[in-house]
Amino acid sequence: MAIRQLPDDLVNKIAAGEVVERPASVVKELVENALDAGARRIAITTGAGGKGLIRIEDDGHGMDETDLLLSVERHATSKLSDGGLDDIRTLGFRGEALASIGAVSDLSIASRPANAQSGLKLTLKRGLREGPVPQAMNRGTIVEVKNLFAAVPARLKFLKTDRAEANAITDVVKRLAMAHRGVHFVLSGSDRSATNWPAQTGENAVHARLAQIIGTDFPKNAQEIAFSRGGIVVGGLAGLPTYSRANTLNQFYFVNGRSVRDKVLLGAVRAAYADFLHRDRFPVLALFVAIDPADVDVNVHPTKAELRFRDPGAVRGTVIRALTEALGAAGFRASSSVADNALASFRVPEAPAQPAGPGQAAFAEPAATSSTPAPGWTPAERPNFSAEVAAHHRRFDAPSARMEPLAETVPDTDYPLGVARAQVFENYIVAQNGDALVLIDQHAAHERLVYERFRNQLRAGPVPSQAQLIPVVVDLPEEDCGRLEDARSVLERLGLYLERFGPSAIAVNETPALLGQADVEGLIRDLADGLAEWDSVAVVEERMDAIIARMACHGSVRSGRRLRGDEMNALLREMEATPHSGQCIHGRPTYIELKKGDLERLFGRR
Repeated sequence: MAIRQLPDDLVNKIAAGEVVERPASVVKELVENALDAGARRIAITTGAGGKGLIRIEDDGHGMDETDLLLSVERHATSKLSDGGLDDIRTLGFRGEALASIGAVSDLSIASRPANAQSGLKLTLKRGLREGPVPQAMNRGTIVEVKNLFAAVPARLKFLKTDRAEANAITDVVKRLAMAHRGVHFVLSGSDRSATNWPAQTGENAVHARLAQIIGTDFPKNAQEIAFSRGGIVVGGLAGLPTYSRANTLNQFYFVNGRSVRDKVLLGAVRAAYADFLHRDRFPVLALFVAIDPADVDVNVHPTKAELRFRDPGAVRGTVIRALTEALGAAGFRASSSVADNALASFRVPEAPAQPAGPGQAAFAEPAATSSTPAPGWTPAERPNFSAEVAAHHRRFDAPSARMEPLAETVPDTDYPLGVARAQVFENYIVAQNGDALVLIDQHAAHERLVYERFRNQLRAGPVPSQAQLIPVVVDLPEEDCGRLEDARSVLERLGLYLERFGPSAIAVNETPALLGQADVEGLIRDLADGLAEWDSVAVVEERMDAIIARMACHGSVRSGRRLRGDEMNALLREMEATPHSGQCIHGRPTYIELKKGDLERLFGRR
C-alpha cells in the first residue's frame, strides 16, 4: 500500500486518542489551563460521568479574539518559550488539548480578558469551527464539552459506568486541589453530590486542604514532612504507620505542583515504611517534591502523568530521608484511630431478666450479716450460693486473667505511657497516666524495642553474641542448610554463629546477646524460610532489616509470660525513649490509650 497523507480530522482523532483517554482526562487538561491562567476560583460541572457534559468556569486572565482562535489549533500554546522543553514551569504546555477535545466532542469556549467590554464565544463541532460571536460574561473563561466521543463510538463503548467515570473525575480534581491550596474549587453536577473546597492560605494551608479532601482525622494522625537536600525540597504529611490502609488509593504524589505516579517516589515510600508496615498495608500520605525544572522531564507521556528525573537516586534518597526524619519525630506516638476502633468494639451488656420471686428481693435489700440468713434464702440454699460466689472469684484468680498488684506506687502523671497497674491474660499490661487508661501488648512492644536495639548495634559494628552452653542442633532439609551456610558471613555480623552439622542439620554455637533465652530452633527455621523466599544469597545484604525483624520476633517477651511490676514499668520507660515504638515491626499498634472521658461515656457518666 502506498504512503499517503492522513486527513486533518483523522489526525486530530488519533491525537485525541493519546490525550483524551476518558472524561477525567478532559477535566485534567481544562483545569490545568485554568490554573495556568491564574484562576482563583474554578467551578467544575459534569453530567453522565462527563460523557454528557463537562463545564469548567474560571476567573483567570481570559483570552482576546486572536488567542481564542489560536487556542483550538494544534500545537499552539502560550506556555512554552521557543525551544524551552528543558524549563517547563506550567501545567499545560503541549498545545494540543483543546484541538484534540474538539475533534471528538461538541466544544465551546467563551472567554473575556480583564480589559475587554464583553467576551467572545467560539464553538467546535466534531472539529468544525464556528464563530467567534459576542458573549456577555465576567472576566475569565468558560469551556463546555458535550457529547464526548459521540463521533468515536469505538472509544465510547470502552468507557466505564457513569458512576465510575464521575469518581475518576473527582479523583483528578482532588489531586489538583491538593497541589493548589490557594484556589477555590467547586465540583457539582447531575451525576454527583456538590463538593466545595474553599481556598486555604497561611501557615496551616497544607493541613487544612488535606483535611478537606482526605478527612479531618488525617492531619491528626500524620507527621509533617519538611526536608531539603541538594536543591530537592520535600514537604507534605506522612501518615503514622498505625494509620494505614489496605491499598494505595490514599497516596498522593506531586512534583512541582503536578500530580504524578512515579516509580521512584513509590519505591522511596515503600523503603521508608518498610520497617513499620506489613506487606499488605500501605501508608496514607501526601508528598510534595519541588525540584529544578531542568532536572525533571515531564514530557515523557501524552497526559503528563509520568516523568523522568535526571538523578533518580538523589530524589529517592532525599525522599527516604525526609520520611525517615518525619516518622522518627513521631517517637512512640500511635494514631488516634487505634483508640477509636477499640472504643467501637466495646458493648454495654444487656442486663439479664431477673425472675420474679424471693431471690430478686434479696438483691434489692441490704446485705445480710453472716449470722443472719438473707431474706428469701433458706439455710439449705445458702451453701450453694456461697459455692457459686467462690467459683466466681476463682475464675478471676485464673492465670489467664491475672491482676498483678504493684509493690510500689509511682505518680502516673510523670510519664506519657503512665505506670503499670496490672497484667491481664499474661500478655497485656494495664497502665494509667494522668488522664487515660493505657493498654500495652507486651510482645508487640518488646519486639519493636529489640528490633531497634539490633539496628543500633549493627550500625556500631558486629552485634555482640553469647555462647550456647551446648550447641543447639536443628534438623533441616539439605537445601536450607546450604542457604544458611552460604549466608554465614552476614549472620555472624548479627551475632549468630552456626556451622554445618552433617548433611541435614545446623549447629548453632552462639546467638545475639540481646535476644536472651530465645527460641533458637524457631529462629533458625524462620531464617531458612526467609532465605528460601528471597532465592538468592546475594539478596541477604539487601534484606538485612528483614533478617533483624525475624530475629527480634523470636527474641522478644513472649505472650504468656508473667512480668513483675518493675519489669512492666521498665518496658514502658524504654518504649517512651525509643522511636517508632508505637507500632510493632508488622505495623500493628503496640498500645491503646483510652481517655478518662471516653471511659466515662462508655459507662454513661457523660
